[in-house]
Amino acid sequence: MPTIHPTAIVEPGAELAESVEIGPFCHVGPKVRLGEGTRLVGHVSVMGRTTVGAGNVIWPGAVLGGDPQDLKFKGEDSQLIVGDHNDIRECVTVHKGTDNDQGFTRIGSHNLIMCYTHIGHDCVLHDHIVIANNVQLAGHVLMEDHANIGGSSAAHHFCTIGKFAYVAGLSGVTFDVPPFTFVHGYPACPRKLNTTLLTRHHFSDERVEALKKAFRMIYGRQGNGEAGVGKSHEALAQLEAEMSDNADVMDLVQFVRRSGQSVHGRYRESLRRDSVFQNPVR
Repeated sequence: MPTIHPTAIVEPGAELAESVEIGPFCHVGPKVRLGEGTRLVGHVSVMGRTTVGAGNVIWPGAVLGGDPQDLKFKGEDSQLIVGDHNDIRECVTVHKGTDNDQGFTRIGSHNLIMCYTHIGHDCVLHDHIVIANNVQLAGHVLMEDHANIGGSSAAHHFCTIGKFAYVAGLSGVTFDVPPFTFVHGYPACPRKLNTTLLTRHHFSDERVEALKKAFRMIYGRQGNGEAGVGKSHEALAQLEAEMSDNADVMDLVQFVRRSGQSVHGRYRESLRRDSVFQNPVR
């Protein structure tokens, strides 16, 4: 049977796996499902139509599944979906989705989400992500596998942070962050290839060198000292012609091309269902 502290409130209708642990002063709502081995340490609130997978640890003060902070939200039965083996630290807030997107907020598996982070409605986080303290993700943000974001940074709604990217602390993400890159500043701009993370994940020297070449062509300077051609069609076309068999480089090229052709450098914003001019007046 689940272990439930006598001071915790688990409302009728909640579904708890046999090995769930509910600590003191927690509140679990009637539409919540908690998977095997998930532990609510104490003073945790899980509400709404929220599904939490197996082996998660959720620390005091965290609130999962709350209503979106969106004036267009009309009480629709949207949801929050959390995968397996996530470490969700103190005072993290994660809101459920809206009908202006796919109707859910999703967090994948094996992620570390540190204290005071806010994950807004309709965000999608993939796997093996690290989010440092006090990070703020606006609605509809996408973070791909192995992305990292440093403390006290913020991401504009509809931004994408690509796989194996690193956003330095105190940065403001207003445009899509290309995969494999290190970005910093306000607005956050690509500074270099994220070689530390790539090496840590056993990218071969050949893979890293190919990405370095692509990065220099798109953002930096050529080996002969001449300025790179920037985010131009010529640079992307040259990479497609010369390195079409390199999956990493093609991922980077396609990401940059997609972002460059979209609204304000944020690809996901071109997919939005509502109008930016129709937000209700409170």
